[in-house]
Amino acid sequence: MLQLVQAAVAAGIDLVQIREKKLPAKVLYELTVKAVAITAASATRLLVNDRADIAAAAGADGVHLTTTSLPARVVRAAFGDDLLIGVSTHSRQEAIDAGEQGADFIVFGPVFKTISKSELGNPQGVQQLRLVCREVKPFPVVALGGVTTANVAACLAAGAQGVAAIDMFHDVWRLRDVVSEIRENFQRIQA
Repeated sequence: MLQLVQAAVAAGIDLVQIREKKLPAKVLYELTVKAVAITAASATRLLVNDRADIAAAAGADGVHLTTTSLPARVVRAAFGDDLLIGVSTHSRQEAIDAGEQGADFIVFGPVFKTISKSELGNPQGVQQLRLVCREVKPFPVVALGGVTTANVAACLAAGAQGVAAIDMFHDVWRLRDVVSEIRENFQRIQA
């Protein structure tokens, strides 16, 4: 995990999420402290999945809230404006609610079919991503779920301001090339 964080910093990735859901709190805290040391002098911001308490205690930049997490408004009230809050959303209404509750950005999906998000039902599709991006604009939307280098341009063209993925970003040796390709797609779409 720490090698991946180092590779993400070297590749210039904006956000890295520690998504180790099954780690005991103490181990997650220790991992986060080590990851914070890696990201501290960089532009890469570090999020911890679901655990705002650990994120704040370890000095991480923020937390990523799931649909089973505390609401963003509760986390915002408890941890203040300095903690970056991202919220997973799977519908138009969840996206709107997250913004109204004080989140800084949303992750919307799954956009495409993916095994890791199969419990959420059928993919939302690029058209639904486009509608959500329009609905919450200028609020930042990150596309998630089955995102690959082959379909990242469609997500960006739909209005997503970024993409999140597990498989696409897991290879530390290819990470810089993947990020470069995504940035090229983003620049083409912005032009």
